[in-house]
Amino acid sequence: MVAQGESLENYRQKAKDSNDPKTQLDFAAHLISTADGMDCIDTDEDPKKAKKARDTLYSEALKWVKKLATNGGLGKTGFPDAQFFLAECYGNGSLQLTIDHDRAFNLYVQASKQGHPAATYRTAVCYEVGAGTKRDANRALTYYRKAAALGDTAAMYKLGMILMNGFLGQAKNPREGVTWLKRAAQQADESTPHALHELAILYEGTQGDPSTQVVIPDPTHAHELYLRAAQLGYAPSQYKLGLCYEYGLLNLPVDPRRSIAWYTRAAEQQEPEAELALSGWYLTGAEGVLQQSDREAYLWARKAADKGLAKAEFAVGYYYEKGIGTDGGMSDYEEARRWYLRAAAQGNKRAIQWIKDQKQSRRQAAQPRDGGAGERAGDWRKSTSLPAGQNKDGECLVM
Repeated sequence: MVAQGESLENYRQKAKDSNDPKTQLDFAAHLISTADGMDCIDTDEDPKKAKKARDTLYSEALKWVKKLATNGGLGKTGFPDAQFFLAECYGNGSLQLTIDHDRAFNLYVQASKQGHPAATYRTAVCYEVGAGTKRDANRALTYYRKAAALGDTAAMYKLGMILMNGFLGQAKNPREGVTWLKRAAQQADESTPHALHELAILYEGTQGDPSTQVVIPDPTHAHELYLRAAQLGYAPSQYKLGLCYEYGLLNLPVDPRRSIAWYTRAAEQQEPEAELALSGWYLTGAEGVLQQSDREAYLWARKAADKGLAKAEFAVGYYYEKGIGTDGGMSDYEEARRWYLRAAAQGNKRAIQWIKDQKQSRRQAAQPRDGGAGERAGDWRKSTSLPAGQNKDGECLVM
């Protein structure tokens, strides 16, 4: 990168004088970063001139990348990092390029031939989904295996899931699958935390046929894996920890403060299950931790419902039926019915039952229903089951 105080022109000249393709690719990346940063600078410069300056930098960067990605003459092959970089640009339309999956695929293959792990993984994805080439499950698996062997974390995770679940027409091989998941978990980072979460599910030991389990259930280790993934920012793991601290799962104590904190972190990433969980906490409140608020309960449920979560759609229907947290705190039967129908369309059993009940008593259903003190506290959650073998400590039942 450019040393402090070094001008763009000096860096450009250094790149031109260098025979090192990495130095030249770094310079191209710097040009892109400089152009991107121009959008964040407040100046009085003519917008047309500013756009022209940005476009000039993007154009120069693209020339460098294309040069590095193609044969350099004298028998030199293209630089695989540049081939991968350019393939990504064609794949997502960056650097003002038109999206071109065919070109992206060809560049991924070229880089893969030189042992580029990420390009090999992308080649596998292209074969799996048919981007730039025909779908071919067998070739996809071959490239996933090659990428995993080259150390690509995403490929290790993907290969593990394929073998665990029998995807891509493969026979299930849980033992090999869990081996790849463990390898992926060892090198998980912010971009690839998924294997940690999947391994945690296995160690939790509550899913699948016990006779086919390939790891010995270990709640403590499951918690450790969820925690690592959550600390890497993985929203499903953050939600899971919120659930654990709400219900005392994985031998953890019931702790409303930690539960709400983890739910909040997941909800900040638009995780709908966590948003609905926060709705439950706001509906009941948590003494000394969270003040009860009907309005917040409704708003959080609405966020989750707007993302299509069936349980949240039912909850919003209930809030409208009872007039909890809605505008003016008034019940609205027609709006409630609309949300119940949405939930029922996704197979939500409680919504389906509500509709059946209404059909049996149309005259009664035609009037807005009075919530009443006896039905007030969290009725939309009452029939929802806790995880097997767990007891709820408190009233915030949100699953």
